[in-house]
Amino acid sequence: MATTPQRSYTAACPGCGAPVAFRSAQSTHAVCSYCRSTVVREGATVARVGKMAELFDDHSPLQLQARGKYGEREFSVVGRLQYRGDSGTWTEWNCLFSDGETGWLAEDNGSYVMAFAVDANREIPEADRFRVGATTAIGGKSYQVTGNEQVALISAEGELPKLPPVDARFPVVELRSADNEVLALDYGATPPAATRGRPVALEELAFSGLRGESTKLEGGLQFSCPHCGAPVTPRFDSSKSITCPACKSIIDLTRGVAGAVGFAEQGEAVEPLIPLGTVAQFQGVHWQVVGYQNRVGTEPDDPDEHFGWDEYLLYNRKRGFTFLLDTTEGWSVAKPVTGAPELSRDLTTASYLGTQYKQQYAYKAQVNFAEGEFYWPVERGQVTFNRDYASGNKLLAMEETPRERTWSLGSKVDAAEVAKAFGIKNKELLKRGDSGPVAPGKAGMGCGCATLVVIVLVILIFIAILDAMDDDRTGGSGYSGSRSGGSYSGGSHK
Repeated sequence: MATTPQRSYTAACPGCGAPVAFRSAQSTHAVCSYCRSTVVREGATVARVGKMAELFDDHSPLQLQARGKYGEREFSVVGRLQYRGDSGTWTEWNCLFSDGETGWLAEDNGSYVMAFAVDANREIPEADRFRVGATTAIGGKSYQVTGNEQVALISAEGELPKLPPVDARFPVVELRSADNEVLALDYGATPPAATRGRPVALEELAFSGLRGESTKLEGGLQFSCPHCGAPVTPRFDSSKSITCPACKSIIDLTRGVAGAVGFAEQGEAVEPLIPLGTVAQFQGVHWQVVGYQNRVGTEPDDPDEHFGWDEYLLYNRKRGFTFLLDTTEGWSVAKPVTGAPELSRDLTTASYLGTQYKQQYAYKAQVNFAEGEFYWPVERGQVTFNRDYASGNKLLAMEETPRERTWSLGSKVDAAEVAKAFGIKNKELLKRGDSGPVAPGKAGMGCGCATLVVIVLVILIFIAILDAMDDDRTGGSGYSGSRSGGSYSGGSHK
């Protein structure tokens, strides 16, 4: 695939003399690929304004000079910006289209959004005016505020039309619509810049020139657990949390591993039904189990009512991350979605992409036990507020913190399909009832058939003991005029 060449300008890097190319008329900055000098262009003059930090290796399949197609238009990747916020890191790829327009392909843990600069048609309010969960109209369209956090540029490469100061924190507000549109407000520019886009799958972009298949940390980045000293080896550079394989402490990686990393001890370990590291072909895709959480939910009006469920974090290089959920209502798969479903005034229904979902449950959820790696910071006891909606076999779930609201779309799957794909030999374990609801879907009290059988047996044994004591006192017929015998089955004794 050949992208129509545009007029380009090449100058010698003021830092090392290597050639630095500007292929887009909109590019004002470039990062020298040799010495990483930040080069700014003003007409035919270039100047060095500092040195860019080393790139954060996120093992993205994308790279500079990769070529793709969006709709009927071809483009090439000419630059990228890497950001870090409280919820993790993400990349924005600068895409130069054959007609000269610039687009931004945002990549966040295997999810992609192609976006273009827009005029918001109004003066954009201060970032603190946007409250997560609220709705607002911009450009005559209604959006839901799904994110508002402080971020910082950590690195860049290639040519770029914008370049905020490195490591200077500024707000980024994310708004999403019911028809899957994403509007991002970037307060790193004055006035704030707005981009609007839609989700896209990597396969749809028909890329050529992607990176190789390696997704692991070659060379084995390793550090000692700050709690027990055992060796810990992250699989992904983008991981924000990891558990020690020896003591199961949750280790915070958001500050890197060079300094003193934080950790939190966990209680008694919960054994996952599917072992970490399992690789399986499931629903036509090769997935690897990289994380596991056991979570507990409580009713908002009845904190004494508890239920639990298991979540497995699955990874595929081109599909990113998805969740496999084990609940007392069965198994399901769920993946975060880009859009924001439209909620009814009383929050009992949600409409998304033409389908209306009815609320099943609303509850608080917290992490009881975690194991493996996660692309978000995981904490034991971490609390979210969840709403689960359903429409037939389809499941829709909302999870909210004060800083972010996320939605996931999923569907129920057959237990036999899960067992076959992930090599679960004991089919009875697939019916266990002690693991609870989904991130779409609640599963009652977390007390399943096996637990009930044990409780009944204990009661019967206790009654038998009382009956035996009664026999000793009365000389022995076993009938004392009451229903205390172990053979009572709902009728009276004859």
